[in-house]
Amino acid sequence: MEKQKITVTVAGKNYTLVSGDPPAYVKRVAAFVDRKLSETAAVTNLPSGQAAVLTCFNLAEDLLKAQDENAMLRRQTEQLARAVRIQNS
Repeated sequence: MEKQKITVTVAGKNYTLVSGDPPAYVKRVAAFVDRKLSETAAVTNLPSGQAAVLTCFNLAEDLLKAQDENAMLRRQTEQLARAVRIQNS
């Protein structure tokens, strides 16, 4: 897909992004980021910059946990596939 400019709003500010992803997907990502920033701001009294950094840490932690779980599930799937192949041999 050809890259295009998409304007999104995060934390009350407009950002123009250039992406090859569909606009609906980019807006979904922006809405997710906006929601996470709002959640962080709601439970802390941090200035917006620090709240944004804390949000990044929280999102990075979620991402790394998901990647670890994905890797574990892939290993389990590969082990099961090998066991089935051996059993069917």
